[in-house]
Amino acid sequence: MPASSSPREITAKAVVLGIVLAAVLAGANAYLGLKVGLTVSASIPAAVISMAVLRMLRGATVVENNIVQTAASAGEALAAGVIFTLPALVLLGYWNGFPFLPVATIALCGGVLGVLFTVPLRRALIVEKPLRFPEGVATAEVLKAGQRGGRSARYITIAGLAGALLKFAQTGLGIASGTVTGAVKAGGVVIGLGSELGVALLGVGYIVGLNIAVLVFAGGALAWFAGIPLYMALADPVALQGVVGDATGFDAAEAVWDEQIRYLGVGAMAVGGVWALLSVVRPMVTSIRSSISAVRAARSGEGTDVPRTERDIPANWLGYGTLVMAAPVLLVFLFVVDRSRLEIGSGVFAGTLAFGLVFALLAGFVFSSVSGYMTGLVGSSNNPVSGVTVLTLLTSSLVLLGILGTQIDFGADEAKATIGAATAVLISGVVSCAAAIAGDNLHDLKTGRLLGATPFKQQIMLIVGVVVSALCIAPILSVLYAAYGMGNSFPRSGMDPSQALQAPQAALMSSIGEGVFGGGLPWAMIAGGGVLAVLLIVADQVLQRREASFRMPVLAVAVGLYLPLELSVPIFVGGVIAHLVARRKRGADNGPGVLFASGLITGEALVGIVLAIPFAIAQSSDVFAVAPSALGMSEGAFTVLTNTLGIAAFLFFVVWLYRTARKEE
Repeated sequence: MPASSSPREITAKAVVLGIVLAAVLAGANAYLGLKVGLTVSASIPAAVISMAVLRMLRGATVVENNIVQTAASAGEALAAGVIFTLPALVLLGYWNGFPFLPVATIALCGGVLGVLFTVPLRRALIVEKPLRFPEGVATAEVLKAGQRGGRSARYITIAGLAGALLKFAQTGLGIASGTVTGAVKAGGVVIGLGSELGVALLGVGYIVGLNIAVLVFAGGALAWFAGIPLYMALADPVALQGVVGDATGFDAAEAVWDEQIRYLGVGAMAVGGVWALLSVVRPMVTSIRSSISAVRAARSGEGTDVPRTERDIPANWLGYGTLVMAAPVLLVFLFVVDRSRLEIGSGVFAGTLAFGLVFALLAGFVFSSVSGYMTGLVGSSNNPVSGVTVLTLLTSSLVLLGILGTQIDFGADEAKATIGAATAVLISGVVSCAAAIAGDNLHDLKTGRLLGATPFKQQIMLIVGVVVSALCIAPILSVLYAAYGMGNSFPRSGMDPSQALQAPQAALMSSIGEGVFGGGLPWAMIAGGGVLAVLLIVADQVLQRREASFRMPVLAVAVGLYLPLELSVPIFVGGVIAHLVARRKRGADNGPGVLFASGLITGEALVGIVLAIPFAIAQSSDVFAVAPSALGMSEGAFTVLTNTLGIAAFLFFVVWLYRTARKEE
């Protein structure tokens, strides 16, 4: 769209629809992220839904639809930043739930900072040195083909309804299994086997593609088929007994993974975060210099006649906005960190708060730049948020240990160790939200650049999406926690551990924080993960120089290392389907397959959230469950039936996804 024109962009209907979709996608991705530790880009589904809805209202422009997906995608990104960190405070036992004001404040301030920090990078990364931003380009192509919107939305709707029905049968009625697990024992060594049967992860695997799906599965296979058996075979019997206890079979393998092997992922994440930072130092400095030059030119009068398509949030807003966001973050630190339990002087406490705020802002800016640049290279689905968050947590924990450790023996007081870890988690929460939004922001601005949108208006709508999502995320987390529990934390007795949301990243954050302050981190495993990460980085660089189509980003393998094996299997299956479809179509699919997969994710996630409400009210997840006696069956026969139905349903969706993705539209 020409820069000289003045198309309709921010309209009442676009704002309302953007707000609704931001809230829905924030909830859906919060559920998905807590379940599996991964979120997926919501831009294409949001764009398709926008086109379908606004078409009925007539007269919508392509940039108006772009405004809707810009606001909506902020919900997905902010959810990732929150669920990767703040649930750790519940897992640590520091919070008994998700208090609205602290959660909303960290989410809102971190998200807005992510938008502000990347505004100066737009010119350098999108205009002067345009990067790939694959999801941004794909979203632009979908919006350009807007006349297909009504038909394309059908795939999301049908898949969403089907995925929702299966989720209700699995979690609500309990007549189809959501997971199958088992174990093989040979010579005292246990090899765990299993698979999640929910279709959301199938959709995730399809969207991220075979390359990432293979690496996630490879990380899981390495942990479960090599790491666990080797540890059980070589570990001191007394130490092994301390880890396994009375558990046998799959439960024993899971205990070893939880206590030891998954820390390989921590080491790999930390090294991956450092590598991501080193990879972008030079282009980041170049980008900042370019932005400063543009600001100086505008102030000197050289840039007074700036085209509409080059107008950003004014530079002076960035500084003022950062200061405004810093104040509530400091208040959260002040009221959440329990000084009375730490028993430290006012000077040390003030120094702790000052470090927390300054480090959060500096790390937020640096890692927002890292996130923006890396997603420009490899896409927002590969945003290194997990890696930079682990690196932030480790660094801030060690510095806080240095500040406070001279006065406090953390190892002798578990409560104080928990407070130290909680402080580091709060810092990481700000950084994680900023980095997640930064990658999303630049992808949306890339889409807008291709469509002739106004950057300033997109940035404003991103902030609107952040505000809406921040206000929604705390109630959603509270309901999910009350209904399902998270990790090893259950708000009431008698909850079903198999229904618990794993919250894998948050579980890692809590373990790292506790380990740094209280001692007991398996440093050998962390070091081993770091060595593995270095080997993967070297291999990836070799593949890059050879211009190979298959790459080995270290963070994808690290995700697999700390995910339960059964979650990696359906992701791998989805990636295989995407590969088969791409071979048939001779190119990546951004049509029916992606939309169908997005519908599966959204349908399952929304039913999970809706079911959480009656589960929480009744204080039971058996509200709608069908008892074996109602069918005249024994427990054993009922288990066979539910496993058979769960597996059959999953295979049905595998075939359905493949057949749908093959269609040419």
